[in-house]
Amino acid sequence: MDYLRFLEQEIHTVIVATVDDMGLPVTCAIDIMDSDDKGLYFLTAKGKGFYNRLKKNSYLALTGMKGNDTLSCIAVSVRGKVCELGNQPIGSLFEKNGYMNEIYPTEQSRQALTVFQLYEGSSEWFDLSKKPIERATFTIGNMQEKIQGYEITKKCIGCKTCKTVCPQSCIDFTTIPAVIKQENCLHCGNCFTVCPQKAVIKRG
Repeated sequence: MDYLRFLEQEIHTVIVATVDDMGLPVTCAIDIMDSDDKGLYFLTAKGKGFYNRLKKNSYLALTGMKGNDTLSCIAVSVRGKVCELGNQPIGSLFEKNGYMNEIYPTEQSRQALTVFQLYEGSSEWFDLSKKPIERATFTIGNMQEKIQGYEITKKCIGCKTCKTVCPQSCIDFTTIPAVIKQENCLHCGNCFTVCPQKAVIKRG
């Protein structure tokens, strides 16, 4: 699965979070204009507060969702570093996203625009349309993947207490210690809470 391409083409409009001068969160909606193996590309106008926040703190988090309701929803979340590329890529981005010509119809009106690249970050794919749910993590650029979730250690005695509270039935007791199927885990922490042997540890 090309997660970045899915984010660009199938979701396209995402909600982005940055921080203001007081460190408080600010959100806005942007369109992902392009993607490749080097990251994500979007543009903004230099007169916007969004531009100022990116210049002061070159870091953002974003989430995009596709689906008609919660149980048909696929979400992709990315957090990472951005850099300004300037206005040189604007022509190709407008060619790929023709609707932008309706918003900025002339070359003169596009002078305020500049392109950013999200070039390094950590990301998550979360698919509620599948049963059990499916999740995956991936990185952009040189970011090292941080392992999260829960793991069952050798303290496990196979009592299956955790199995009774797992909402996705994603704990495999074929072997002892049992194994959590990470690609189906909600990270709810029920197994961690109820294990009488304290055999479950939190990762990350």
